[in-house]
Amino acid sequence: MAERENKQLDIDRRYLRMARIWAENSYCKRRQVGALIVKDQMIISDGYNGTPSGFENVCEDENNMTKPYVLHAEANAITKVAASSNSSKGATIYITASPCIECAKLIIQAGIVRVVYCEEYHTEEGYRLLLRAGVAVDYIDIIK
Repeated sequence: MAERENKQLDIDRRYLRMARIWAENSYCKRRQVGALIVKDQMIISDGYNGTPSGFENVCEDENNMTKPYVLHAEANAITKVAASSNSSKGATIYITASPCIECAKLIIQAGIVRVVYCEEYHTEEGYRLLLRAGVAVDYIDIIK
């Protein structure tokens, strides 16, 4: 049993490292976030935080505040999978930061059953909502 748990932990850390690399695609200056949706050991979607398609790639305003229309990494990954022939029901989402409450709602509605993250968001509302919905939520330190 411990061997299987260690193998899963290694896999989780690998996907989180990949999400962190994917976050580098973000043009946001304050915080770059990446997300990968994995199902049946395959990445079925990916996303990073940024502006909607067709908008300028500038995430912050002149006061260095995030523009209200910037999409979070989870929202980009979920909408991307929704536009494909894949289904996120039963999937795991790997995110570099714990989800906000708006993204938590999307995760629940998308049928994602597990959230794995490696950095804390500034509020726990999303985390608490996911637990209330029965979604497994795991913080994993990828520095180790």
